Amino acid sequence: MNIILSTFILALVMALVIGFLLAVFKQLFHVEVNPTEAKVREALPGANCGACGYPGCDGLAAAIAAGNAPVNACPVGGPAVAKKVGDIMGVSASAETKVALLLCQGTKELSPAKAEYNGVKTCRAAKLSINGLKLCDYGCIGFGDCVSACMFDALSMGEDGLPHVDYAKCVGCGKCASECPQKIFAMTPSDRKGAVALCSNRNPKKAQVLKDCKVGCIKCGKCEKVCPKSCIKVTNGIPVVDYAVCDSCGECVKNCPTKVLSLLENKIGAV
Repeated sequence: MNIILSTFILALVMALVIGFLLAVFKQLFHVEVNPTEAKVREALPGANCGACGYPGCDGLAAAIAAGNAPVNACPVGGPAVAKKVGDIMGVSASAETKVALLLCQGTKELSPAKAEYNGVKTCRAAKLSINGLKLCDYGCIGFGDCVSACMFDALSMGEDGLPHVDYAKCVGCGKCASECPQKIFAMTPSDRKGAVALCSNRNPKKAQVLKDCKVGCIKCGKCEKVCPKSCIKVTNGIPVVDYAVCDSCGECVKNCPTKVLSLLENKIGAV
């Protein structure tokens, strides 16, 4: 009984001593928090996704308060958070909302596998070992590294072997784009309208492109010829659109022989 009582008293004394020492150390090493930084941190969404380029929301709040980052640096928070932070910092804020767009239509049926793969089931591993699974070396590999990277449940792998974006949930953090070894995600303004090429195959050989993927760009240049605004040009093997000029007439979309082109407003629901 005495041993139990002695042990309890000793533990109590040690707890009091440790508590006292912790209180002393807290005072000795206390760092004053910038009140502006604290307000900015409270206004940020707390996702800690790193999409802003800083180590979480604490890092971004410190950078904004110090004047080293713009008030609209948080892509997750969008215009609403940018306005709150702007009000705190006393500056006007404007934020462009972006969403992820997959620049590939090469489903399992349209872009067959080049061989059986028995390695680690990640896109990055397949890219490093055999340069992807499909005949098209530029297309989606299909193991869903992007889905695993998405913190907002905005991506899911479809039965067609491609990731699908839920634009009601996508916040434009860019994690999928940075994680994809094929670099086939584009971060696109959510209100953008106009044509876009849903292909990343830059192979200049038409026959090889068609062999690799039935919906690949064959570099025929027909989109350039039919565009009444002359705002589309095949650059480095892919049609590139000048959105300052494009009026979504859809002529390039209708005339593309392999259906590579689509209107952004139909893909991401731009308004």
